[in-house]
Amino acid sequence: MARPPRPSPPPPTGWRAWVAGARPRTLPAAVVPVLVGTACAVGEADVLAWRAVAAGVVALALQIGTNFANDYSDGVRGTDDPGRRVGPVRLVGWGLRSPGAVKRAAILSFAIAGAAGLALAVAVGPELLVVGAAAIAAGWFYTGGSHPYGYYGFGELFVFVFFGVVATVGSTYVQVESVTALSLAASVPVGLLATALLVINNLRDIPGDTESGKRTLAVRLGDARTRWLYVGILIVAFLCIPIVAGGFDRAAAAAALVGIVLARQPVAQVLDGARGPALIPVLGVTGRVQLVTGTLLAIGLGVSA
Repeated sequence: MARPPRPSPPPPTGWRAWVAGARPRTLPAAVVPVLVGTACAVGEADVLAWRAVAAGVVALALQIGTNFANDYSDGVRGTDDPGRRVGPVRLVGWGLRSPGAVKRAAILSFAIAGAAGLALAVAVGPELLVVGAAAIAAGWFYTGGSHPYGYYGFGELFVFVFFGVVATVGSTYVQVESVTALSLAASVPVGLLATALLVINNLRDIPGDTESGKRTLAVRLGDARTRWLYVGILIVAFLCIPIVAGGFDRAAAAAALVGIVLARQPVAQVLDGARGPALIPVLGVTGRVQLVTGTLLAIGLGVSA
């Protein structure tokens, strides 16, 4: 006899709604590049703790701001209609918070990122202001504005560039005040692992995005090819780790390959055809893969310096 479907939990209320709207499962994408980028600076300069913390604030606030901006923009467009959308809490789409309140939360988050970035710019150089402004604009126009690039299949490129290359290289730059080859190389697996989070998110949302006219890369590729894209991204990310470890004489960084053990579960679920709500835990495990792999990579880079 088939089991009856498990009832959906009630939507969060109060401050828990705001926490859920910030999408905690995506936050490793902000933390990991700062850890790895800071580790790349070890042995190159005296690492200043306050600069690392400020870089972390910038990255986290940008991620949260982007999440709130995405919630706001998709909500007012009707893309997050609860009748066709599964996945994390949508504050506007589900009627949990007003569009104005979520927009203000996005602006506040971006302002916090800007304030921390300004402190770094004063200490390091005005070039950081340009990078920070570009990151904020990219976060807002991902789904905001009249022509959001996330609706045309460029979301993965945004994540790789800003939560991979820019965040990792930038975290090294605020310490050593130059772009290093090591940070550029290390940013590749970091960016790929962050991109895998978005691929899973968009794989889950293919039916709803197709219906609402949101032409993400997953919608353009289709279900089957998006699943192989996810697997391919993880494979390339882990292939990059020994290249970074061996090419820059940071052998301990190879410890990050332990993340392969964790990655087996989400890969198996994706290849077995998990879809809809079944992909929600896959997103969480993918976040853990990124966090564990990135933390071990950072530790290895640091101790090998």
